[in-house]
Amino acid sequence: MDSTTRHIIALSRRGLLRGAAGLAALAALAPAARPAQAQQAFRSYPFALGVASGDPAPDGFVIWTRLAPEPLTPDGGMVRAPLPVNWEVAEDRTFARVAASGTAIARPELAHAVHVEVGGLAPGRPFFYRFRVGGEVSRVGRARTAPAAGATPARLRFATAGCQHYEHGFFTAWAHIAEEADLDFVFHYGDYIYEYRGRAPGQPGWGSRVRQHIGEETISLADYRLRYAQYRSDLDLQAAHAAHPFLPSYDDHEVENNWAGIHSEKDGRGRYPIAVPPEVFALRKAAAFQAWYEHMPVRRTAIPRGPDITAYRRLDFGTLARVNVLDTRQFRDDQPCGDRNGPPCAEVSRPDAQMLGPTQEAWLLAGVTDSPARWNILAQQVPMMRRLLRGGGIAMDKWDAYPAARQRLLDGMVARRTPNPIVLSGDVHVALASTIRQRPEDADSAPVAVEFTATSATSEGDGAEMTPAGEETLRRNPDMALYHARRGYCVTEATAARMTTDYVALPFVTREGAPRQTVATLAVEAGRAAIQRG
Repeated sequence: MDSTTRHIIALSRRGLLRGAAGLAALAALAPAARPAQAQQAFRSYPFALGVASGDPAPDGFVIWTRLAPEPLTPDGGMVRAPLPVNWEVAEDRTFARVAASGTAIARPELAHAVHVEVGGLAPGRPFFYRFRVGGEVSRVGRARTAPAAGATPARLRFATAGCQHYEHGFFTAWAHIAEEADLDFVFHYGDYIYEYRGRAPGQPGWGSRVRQHIGEETISLADYRLRYAQYRSDLDLQAAHAAHPFLPSYDDHEVENNWAGIHSEKDGRGRYPIAVPPEVFALRKAAAFQAWYEHMPVRRTAIPRGPDITAYRRLDFGTLARVNVLDTRQFRDDQPCGDRNGPPCAEVSRPDAQMLGPTQEAWLLAGVTDSPARWNILAQQVPMMRRLLRGGGIAMDKWDAYPAARQRLLDGMVARRTPNPIVLSGDVHVALASTIRQRPEDADSAPVAVEFTATSATSEGDGAEMTPAGEETLRRNPDMALYHARRGYCVTEATAARMTTDYVALPFVTREGAPRQTVATLAVEAGRAAIQRG
């Protein structure tokens, strides 16, 4: 039996075993009944990768699916021809009150993915959606429009999650996120897939892995499509996408570990004696960005143009919150000091350091100038806080290694009197919370922002509540209020007066069925850039 067949059988068995626990709260959103006679055009159910919604606006949102009756085979089991797909959006789960409907074209050039930008809907309320092709009907998903411009909602509630290495654990975190009540959105900070080749049990590097990637390291468009299909075949991840709108971003592993701008990690040094030049790396970026777009519920403005993509964007939730989704990968300089964590070298002090790039940086500062929002959220990938590591070193892949870029941003927000800046991040596989001062290295400098860093969903396996590295990190960083190294996610609720973040941890991910545990609740009062215990 080949590995693809084993995966499909394992997926079916897991679905039967955990369907009751992982999807109980979504019974009303269960897949529509399959027709007795399937269309002969499909050898299997074409909506095997589920449905998703994202990027809510006051009048609509994006709804997504991808036709893939055999998702782990070339072209997802589809013929290379365009196919019309009908869609419906309704005010109720039974579709008695249809608010919008239409037909989209699933094109082979985009892996038969469908992105529908629905408009003309009422603001600030839930909707339900589904797709039809031939005699097949997708499961029902739940979406939500943003509040009307100028409206002041009573609260905003969202989750932050990412870093979901398929081999390192089960997606139990996504099962729990699916069951979270009344989320306005889920911010996915990135590392939706990991690019590494699959390792079989007993092979070097298997370690504590619990599942196996299919295929080699992802380089081509076909490689990336297969990897997304494998991840999106997970039923817990499908449940979370069906339950809540997503604001997806990407970090490094959607392309390659620790890539930076035009630069590959394979720089001709250390483990990589043969360098990948920028013009060759651009081909890999183009494939990776296309596959990311094909599998994310994002708007057509994010369609890549070769190795270039515009993924940063701004979403308003009335006057309560403005969310700036940032891209800290595509426009940054190469990591200084050979991208090796440790004491900063002279290169760290370069005055023209770029993390966001001049265009995105100017766009962000323009968006926080006279912002009407009570809370101004910077939803991005890597920690912005000052974070001295063991021995007093810094991480060269994070904002600490780009201090000039960070200082420009903090000074810009202070000069513009940006109300209540909040930074969201991930990437480091631990949960962190910290106050960010205007001069992060100066303990007497005035607080400017608060940062909530979500841990990984699975990456690095079960983890631990505390580690020796964590204890030293807390000692060296007095503005840091939390360090927790289990897997999990964050749930944040904002009102006009206060923003509170629950840090949710799972005691294990290397086996299924982990319970949800809130290990800390941290808060910030409007007008005070300082973390308090909830």
